[in-house]
Amino acid sequence: MRFNKKSVTAITAAVGISVLSSVAVAADTIKVGTFLAVTGGASFLGDPELKTLQMYIESINASGGIDGKKVELIHYDTAGKAKEAVKFAKRLIKKDRVDVIVGGSTSGSTMSVIPLAEKNKIPFISLAGSVKIINPVNKWVFKTPHTDRMAAAKVFEDMKRRGISKIALISGNGGFGKSGRGQSLALAPEYGISVVSDESYGAKDTDMTTQLTKIRNTDAEAILNFGFGSGPAIVTKNVRQLGIELPLYQSHGVASKKYIELAGDAAEGVRLPAAALLVASSLNDNDPQKQVLLDYKNRFEAKHGAVSTFGGHAYDGLLIALEAIDRANSTNKAKVRDEIEKTTNFIGTGGVFNMSASDHLGLGLDAFKMLEIKNGNWTIVK
Repeated sequence: MRFNKKSVTAITAAVGISVLSSVAVAADTIKVGTFLAVTGGASFLGDPELKTLQMYIESINASGGIDGKKVELIHYDTAGKAKEAVKFAKRLIKKDRVDVIVGGSTSGSTMSVIPLAEKNKIPFISLAGSVKIINPVNKWVFKTPHTDRMAAAKVFEDMKRRGISKIALISGNGGFGKSGRGQSLALAPEYGISVVSDESYGAKDTDMTTQLTKIRNTDAEAILNFGFGSGPAIVTKNVRQLGIELPLYQSHGVASKKYIELAGDAAEGVRLPAAALLVASSLNDNDPQKQVLLDYKNRFEAKHGAVSTFGGHAYDGLLIALEAIDRANSTNKAKVRDEIEKTTNFIGTGGVFNMSASDHLGLGLDAFKMLEIKNGNWTIVK
């Protein structure tokens, strides 16, 4: 069976993955390197990412590997620290001599490693959100999650439909939050939206009532929070505690059940853009993603519990990389890089990917769903 875009659904639906037949690689193994935030404040990103990579590579190897070649996963835990990401990326490239890197849970860790990937000419598929990862395009760098710019645009589309024209922006002061803030400020005028308040919070802050009290005293008609980790849940709780009844929007940085668990009843009514993975069973049967999403969701949840979009990004990155190796008939880094860039109609958990020399993500705004939390669960906004 060839490992290509037409067979991905059938392959991943199986208990094991069939032996793949067209890849001729010189090495005994195909080495996939990764650095992820498996522990620390961003562990809700890195933990499902690592579990996903391990689960699928284990299945591939149990079925004979790729043309008899085993796929070896070499992983390091950054605990969400950019300096650790640089150290481990150097080790992956120089000591472990990996063929491709699929990793980088956070935007900060990814941005810190980009110069290394470019200098050493190694294909690098990031699992982080910032648009700065791929804009401007770096020759050797790709990504699978939707960008913060796309998230802001999706939110503003929904606000415009609701007649909202004045908003308060609050964001985390980390790489993701800062980038999302910047994209939101830049895009708002295009949607006829004015930002009347602009607040921020730190990763270790446990109360945002001061910032939110300032927001309450403005004429804002809605609140948009860009951040990840515990911060957005604290913001959500504080909004309700202060009796603020404005519509509350979050970014795709909270697209996991963990956010709902942390925010509790306060999350009711919150809207956010997210991948269709969270509402897979609600998609139309003719949706090209539905079967892929259900296959991934069922496999992950059977082994690890509740699925998140973050593990899905790792699935997309791994399979895009392995398909590129298949098409290249080689682990030659330049050839693999070229084939990643040629990724066409790849049906993943994040959407249908179509990359090019000018687009190292390959997803449109339609890859996002606008969701609302109702009764502790995700629902699609009609």
